[in-house]
Amino acid sequence: MPNAANWNYDLGNAENSGWGNHELEYYTSSARNAQTDGNGMLVITAEKASNPGPCWNGSPCPYTSARIHTNGKVGFTYGKVEARMKLPAGAGIWPAFWALGTDLATAGWPNSGEIDIMEFVGKTPNTVYGTLHGPGYSGAQGINKPYDLGSAVSADFHTYTIIKRPNEIIWQVDGKDYHRLTPASLPAGANWVFEKPFFVILNLAIGGDWPGSPDANTVFPAQMKVDWVRVYKEN
Repeated sequence: MPNAANWNYDLGNAENSGWGNHELEYYTSSARNAQTDGNGMLVITAEKASNPGPCWNGSPCPYTSARIHTNGKVGFTYGKVEARMKLPAGAGIWPAFWALGTDLATAGWPNSGEIDIMEFVGKTPNTVYGTLHGPGYSGAQGINKPYDLGSAVSADFHTYTIIKRPNEIIWQVDGKDYHRLTPASLPAGANWVFEKPFFVILNLAIGGDWPGSPDANTVFPAQMKVDWVRVYKEN
């Protein structure tokens, strides 16, 4: 299981309005959905559900998966945050490695700030995305940059990184910079809400507004393999 000293579980779907995206997975704390494989990997597994909880649309969710986070346990304000992962492919597949402000409960979203270190949707198989969300630039208005690996993202492990400094966030894949934002990057009058602590989230969503739904060719169980997650302070 994920180390309880560092990780908590987010649970459910209907209870959280489909996680704001009309997603189709029900998040559980079952070892079927998140477990260590004995070789040092954390494996988050999405599978066709048996006896799942309710989805936002009133039906039982067709899939189960896991979403884990470090809120209250591990956080960072500045430094380098990265994970080495191998992602699943297919229509409707949506793994993510991201961060939210630790003031989420009081500030609410998007005032908390959201840093999407890596998102992948199966319908763009060669591309991952780095995105920033905040007040006035959230949801579809998030400030987003695609990174084309030139081959299938799911074929191998890759390292997904942000470097967070005062008034600067840089995104990398396998050590290569591809996106950089500062307060000057924001829409006129928008607020930069990133000079504060954040916590880390790993999840494997299925379906939703961005990836669309799985189709007959989507393979389940789908596995997101996480070799490591590291948070460094800058010297």
